[in-house]
Amino acid sequence: MKLQTASENDIEGLFPGSSTAKVEKERYLGSLGLQLDAVQLGANTSTIYQNDPKLLLFTLSRYKFVSKMFAGFENVLEVGCQEGFGAQVICKEVTSYTGVDFYLPHIESAAERNTAPNAKYQVHDILNGALEQNFDGVFALDVLEHIVPEKEDLFLQNVCGSLKTYGSLILGMPSIESQKYASKASKAGHVNCKNGEEFRNLLQQYFHNCFLFSMNDEVLHTGFSPMSHYVFVLASNKKNVALNY
Repeated sequence: MKLQTASENDIEGLFPGSSTAKVEKERYLGSLGLQLDAVQLGANTSTIYQNDPKLLLFTLSRYKFVSKMFAGFENVLEVGCQEGFGAQVICKEVTSYTGVDFYLPHIESAAERNTAPNAKYQVHDILNGALEQNFDGVFALDVLEHIVPEKEDLFLQNVCGSLKTYGSLILGMPSIESQKYASKASKAGHVNCKNGEEFRNLLQQYFHNCFLFSMNDEVLHTGFSPMSHYVFVLASNKKNVALNY
């Protein structure tokens, strides 16, 4: 990290052609404060940034929602963290963050690029089983729609097995209504999208309390879910559901 400063002789060189008063330039430099080293995006995140940058804004908005719901939690698990793009948002609000993904290059990229001291990453396929540790909060954004319907109960069973008895779960996915406008690549990967009511009904099999939220672009609301592009379910107070596989 470095402090953005300049000597008196260098200040004018930092503002070529500017007629702004020197005192204003000094004030601007002071406002920059402590400058941290630049962070390089991972390959997947960089591709999205170049091809569809607004998607990163929507993604961060979803992480902001999770961070507000889980603020103050001791330990939080993200299932399907990819390169950890949104982890920094969560790490600012919780004591400990763990990100898991079944794809090794994502985990290697996340561990290399994300410097939050309270974050750790590991390779884990949630379909193989629950994590050994139980967490206060678990969340998975844009994951369930990639799980074939025949495996969704296994997915939820293992997610619940990673959650403390009175922990909270947040799942988010594109709504089935949004798929009319999805890209060809998204449609190929989205094998299990649902409407809001179907989504909530699924989670009610595993939790006593389930709350449905909707999102259009970066705007979160509780409005008419069939008009939403993205849906969340916040669930708590899990049931004792046992499935055999």
